[in-house]
Amino acid sequence: MGTEGEGLARPALGHGARERVERAVLSTLLALPEAVKRRLAGPPLVRDGLTLDLDTQLLLRLAERDPEPPLHTLTPAQARAQLRASAGRVVGRPPAMAEVVALALAGGAGPLPARLYVPAEAVGGESALTIYFHGGGWVVGDLDTHDSVCRALARSSGARVLSVDYRLAPEHPFPAAVEDALSAFRDAVSRAGELAIDPRRVALAGDSAGGHLAAVTARLAAGDPQPPAFQLLIYPATDFVEVSRSRLEFAEGFLLTKENMDWYEDNFVGANDRRDPRISPLYAEDLAAVAPAMVVTAGFDPLRDEGEAYARRLHEAGVPTILRRHAGYVHGFTHIMIGDSGPREALAAMGGVLRGALAR
Repeated sequence: MGTEGEGLARPALGHGARERVERAVLSTLLALPEAVKRRLAGPPLVRDGLTLDLDTQLLLRLAERDPEPPLHTLTPAQARAQLRASAGRVVGRPPAMAEVVALALAGGAGPLPARLYVPAEAVGGESALTIYFHGGGWVVGDLDTHDSVCRALARSSGARVLSVDYRLAPEHPFPAAVEDALSAFRDAVSRAGELAIDPRRVALAGDSAGGHLAAVTARLAAGDPQPPAFQLLIYPATDFVEVSRSRLEFAEGFLLTKENMDWYEDNFVGANDRRDPRISPLYAEDLAAVAPAMVVTAGFDPLRDEGEAYARRLHEAGVPTILRRHAGYVHGFTHIMIGDSGPREALAAMGGVLRGALAR
């Protein structure tokens, strides 16, 4: 166990000299007057009737000048290190927590590292809990790469947030991550007293691959004695069968590329049936009993259409569902904590929805 005062306050993410310099340079560029940023970024980029956010366009323009090695040329360890470095350039100053505690949760095949975030307003009493599954294509990502997102949600929701470090592919392909997510949820609920949470007010949340795991877990646990109370799905992957229009429209040039998606899917899914609802939740037939949901999408995201299709499926099944598209942003925008306030405001709004959904 460890608390914020014992070294967990600021993970080592992005603390290398190069990452610090790059973060400072990006922060300076994004603080320039809008007219200057427009000259650097180029003319407004309009696609599918949407206009790309200026700061996002500038970041993408800069990334084009110094491209990272393609994922398929890297080992899983190298890909994980690459994400940690790139995430460290845009994290900004993470929100402070009253406590940050390292602990372990039961996984599908053994203990999983986890991190509990306790905001100031949750200290000294029982609170709601959001269990968070990080993104990263089921191959990369960890507790540190998503530290700022979890802190932001804890602060804005007023509830504890429990981030889960599930097993990653290709070392642990499907269904390992699914089994871990379900086991972690059930273990957290069973330890409500220890975690100082109300087991009736536990939400599932995640972004991208983590949004997929949250959606799948919400369905698999819907019949539990104490099922999830809410699900927050941030640009989730929901369909490994059909190629949506947004996957074609935004296949290149918007951070998450077709090449990267293929690499993630091959490592995670392998030869398994892609219509299995644990892989493609869009094809699940038993959605009526799942928890109310908020589905968040980004306009310039290849996963946009399948996320919105899943929101429609939930609505058609009678599940109270909020769908919110952030039109000018790309996949992964919630991690961009420098530059314009849009991503921070989006996370604050998500936290506000969690606060209302998990109210007593």
